[in-house]
Amino acid sequence: MSGFLEELLGEKLVTGGGEEVDVHSLGARGISLLGLYFGCSLSAPCAQLSASLAAFYGRLRGDAAAGPGPGAGAGAAAELEPRRRLEIVFVSSDQDQRQWQDFVRDMPWLALPYKEKHRKLKLWNKYRISNIPSLIFLDATTGKVVCRNGLLVIRDDPEGLEFPWGPKPFREVIAGPLLRNNGQSLESSSLEGSHVGVYFSAHWCPPCRSLTRVLVESYRKIKEAGQSFEIIFVSADRSEESFKQYFSEMPWLAVPYTDEARRSRLNRLYGIQGIPTLIVLDPQGEVITRQGRVEVLSDEDCREFPWHPKPVLELSDSNATQLNEGPCLVLFVDSEDDGESEAAKQLIQPIAEKIIAKYKAKEEEAPLLFFVAGEDDMTDSLRDYTNLPEAAPLLTILDMSARAKYVMDVEEITPAIVEAFVNDFLAEKLKPEPI
Repeated sequence: MSGFLEELLGEKLVTGGGEEVDVHSLGARGISLLGLYFGCSLSAPCAQLSASLAAFYGRLRGDAAAGPGPGAGAGAAAELEPRRRLEIVFVSSDQDQRQWQDFVRDMPWLALPYKEKHRKLKLWNKYRISNIPSLIFLDATTGKVVCRNGLLVIRDDPEGLEFPWGPKPFREVIAGPLLRNNGQSLESSSLEGSHVGVYFSAHWCPPCRSLTRVLVESYRKIKEAGQSFEIIFVSADRSEESFKQYFSEMPWLAVPYTDEARRSRLNRLYGIQGIPTLIVLDPQGEVITRQGRVEVLSDEDCREFPWHPKPVLELSDSNATQLNEGPCLVLFVDSEDDGESEAAKQLIQPIAEKIIAKYKAKEEEAPLLFFVAGEDDMTDSLRDYTNLPEAAPLLTILDMSARAKYVMDVEEITPAIVEAFVNDFLAEKLKPEPI
């Protein structure tokens, strides 16, 4: 276990009081669940979370929170109650060391040292953290993500009775009555054999209302084409009245607004960090794509339903938001040649597929997204924002969260050049330029 943890966290962590703790000692203490708390001292919601998380952490770990000391043996670890096998590590985005020190001083858990800025950024990218505060739980032995939305764990299970909060099958989480907007109720078992879209949305959210109008038409087209498809609305509305008003515009199903526990469990299951979000599932309840919003907006005729992910995307207004989700390889081409974009995608695709397959085997998200960008106003704006040369073809990796870019400006882009560029980036051999 310590090998995985040291690869993830480095050799040392620190306590709120500034004392160093060896990461390998976590294994000796029998830690089985690791919480990564992403936050910042300047964020009021993070301050609120720290207070509630401290109470939660204390309840789970009890007076014996210190547990067996770092040098305790395996026998002592085996005697730990399961809930005491939790440890939390704070991963900060603070830019001021004094503010960071003031913030972590009263934390009863551990933190990545302030100086570990590069490792912190890698963790933010690895787990696609887009909002703070965020809390995710990992299996400390395998590194697999157990729960992507730990904030809901604190709210829904304050005593830790469901520890370690592992994911449950969709069929189990969705079980119960579902509604149509005419008041009709039917059981979730009616979904068997269908593709399902789980739609997290709210009336107060303007982008949600815009997506809903498009999604209604997509839903109609898919059903008219004879496809077995259903959508389930999981409301984030602030009142039942708003829910009813919004749901009246929808031709599909919804989790009853009064069933807050089931709505929360679905948010936990898919680690929802923002709305609107559309998760598309296959008939077995497995995720096909988390990018249903992008797919619906990009494929108005629904010809590519159920929207299995493509290894390489053509950059567009609808999917450009994904550039902010982590490092992205972007190959800029001259789109005046109609075949140039397609040729570029074919060039990149085998490399993208290899990377995706490698990380899928480890049940991890790929560390890069892959795009081909032509010539349009959006691409021009991206070049201007990142201060890229006007050359085409131009091979780049853009890391918006780190405000860093890596540029390969050569006359001819070959598969060997792309693969070497990607491998060097993943091995951290490339020198970044500031965006």
